[in-house]
Amino acid sequence: MNPVINVLMKRRSVRAYQAKEISAEIRAEILKATFRAPTAGNMMLYSIVEVTDQKIKDRLAITCDHQPFIARAPLVWLFLADYQRWFDYFVACGVEALCEQKQVLIRKPEEGDLFLACCDALIAAQNAVVAAESFGIGSCYIGDIMEQYEIHKELFNLPQYTFPIALLVFGYPTPEQMKRPYTNRFDEKFILFENQYHRLSQEELAEMFAEREHQMSKGKPQEGITNFGQAMYFRKFASEFSMEMSHSVRLILKEWMG
Repeated sequence: MNPVINVLMKRRSVRAYQAKEISAEIRAEILKATFRAPTAGNMMLYSIVEVTDQKIKDRLAITCDHQPFIARAPLVWLFLADYQRWFDYFVACGVEALCEQKQVLIRKPEEGDLFLACCDALIAAQNAVVAAESFGIGSCYIGDIMEQYEIHKELFNLPQYTFPIALLVFGYPTPEQMKRPYTNRFDEKFILFENQYHRLSQEELAEMFAEREHQMSKGKPQEGITNFGQAMYFRKFASEFSMEMSHSVRLILKEWMG
């Protein structure tokens, strides 16, 4: 098999790590691969904060929905969507005075710029994940970094035009982690469409989730829950952490837009 495809197919989220540090040489290779990620206009609209302070790791393990393994990860990278650097550069280059001369209002970063910077940051993060996997180093995305914005803004001294879009933790997986079964993905017919979006019918949705319904039926019954959709609604979509994430994102958008 193509070695790149092999790396991608073997990858899984890893939440338990050996007591083994990631060497400076391997870290440097992962970082170089990260910086080679596709980027809008070659602008690299992201920044990476490497978390080395154990006290900050311990804090993140609590603020990111109480996940203790974050504190034990040998390498922790926070990926920020970042337009602050470019806007500061525009100001440093005299754009404000030039706009005044041209009698036009200076444009500040808006919603579209935020989304573009989020894309840049996440593409770079995935390059880091794949590069790490090629060295036998596992990783896990922590989307919960988007929660508790007030805390994380202060913790990382985040300026206006930055957004903590993803936290990545890395480490060599324990043997037990490697024995875990892979989580099946949905069949491509439910995900890949030709030319136009296809909204799934009830019959197609039932087929799509049949395996997960079956897996759920083998577990412990949940009070009042009769199917996988209900379980996921309350476990994920309508959960406290999901609502906190939406609250934080609203705050981030409000701050971004001034």
